[in-house]
Amino acid sequence: MEQTELLVQTIIKGIQEKKGTGIVITDMQGLDGAICRFFIICQGNSPTQVEAIAESVGDVAREQMGEKPTHVVGLDNAQWVAMDYGDVMVHIFLPDVREYYDLDHLWEDAKLTQIEDF
Repeated sequence: MEQTELLVQTIIKGIQEKKGTGIVITDMQGLDGAICRFFIICQGNSPTQVEAIAESVGDVAREQMGEKPTHVVGLDNAQWVAMDYGDVMVHIFLPDVREYYDLDHLWEDAKLTQIEDF
């Protein structure tokens, strides 16, 4: 498995460890104007859970892949946390914020893969 795809699977493990739900992988490889290769979008039910998911993703990616995000924003209010891993962007939302911004459908040509909730 390619390094980037392995990172995607590792990030999903980190999300699932804290019971993140609604996980969607947006594959943007080959799309004009794409800022990265993959978006991973998920949600938590409270700011505390959103923060815990972000922490888990950071820990798992660092421990299993030696990867650290180059930038993390949104931890102040934990309604939408974005983590930049270069080729992979992770977005962790509260449900109403996710619905409002609808990143899941921002790139119409992208392939979407939904991961079943535990």
